[in-house]
Amino acid sequence: MGGEDVKLLGLWASPFPMRVSISLNLKGIKYTSSEESLEAKSELLLKSNPVYKKIPVLIHKDRPLCESLIIVQYIDDVWAASGQSILPADPYDRAIHRFWAKYFDEQIIATTGAIIRMRVKTEEEIAAAIAQMKTVLEQLEEVFEKCSKGKSFFGGDSIQYLDIALGSFWSWIKVIELLIGSKILEEKKIPLLVRWGEKFCAHDAVKDSMQDVEKLLEYAKRRQTFFENAPPAQ
Repeated sequence: MGGEDVKLLGLWASPFPMRVSISLNLKGIKYTSSEESLEAKSELLLKSNPVYKKIPVLIHKDRPLCESLIIVQYIDDVWAASGQSILPADPYDRAIHRFWAKYFDEQIIATTGAIIRMRVKTEEEIAAAIAQMKTVLEQLEEVFEKCSKGKSFFGGDSIQYLDIALGSFWSWIKVIELLIGSKILEEKKIPLLVRWGEKFCAHDAVKDSMQDVEKLLEYAKRRQTFFENAPPAQ
């Protein structure tokens, strides 16, 4: 299904387009992808997302959609009869998935972004960032135990919305560990989440989209150099 009328504007290193590609894979939707550049954004990207000028953008039948989690929900709605459901069927469960996905974005991703952009530099700042990330992951360990009901994913037997939101960032968490020289994914503290991450990354809908950690580390170092040498904001 899908094909020429479905196009994804993204960047291999970004976790946000990965959310879209995983969702399309789960639904069995064929699509084309276009690799964007952060330094030289295409006219199509600027035209498709004139407000934020960011990836990802999903173009479906010449109509653009922006913001990764909004796109994931759109995919689930439009192709409801294809593949598996991405959002849980129960309204309460859907709300729980949305809540924790939003919380993850506000906490873990914001902290990681600060590290990459060289806004977190001192030992004290790094220690605070590590502590904050560990606290969030320990909370998500409890959430996983409740949502999974002893099964493999937050969605139970299948990957769903919260799996996609967190899992798309798994390689980046490992990169942050290497950049700061400290373990964040501690199996003693979050054993369920660590095992979940391994299963998520090995899933057929995910494995071809997941970034190589070493390659991503080199990319992260280049971005840090870029931000370190950038002139201060006016």
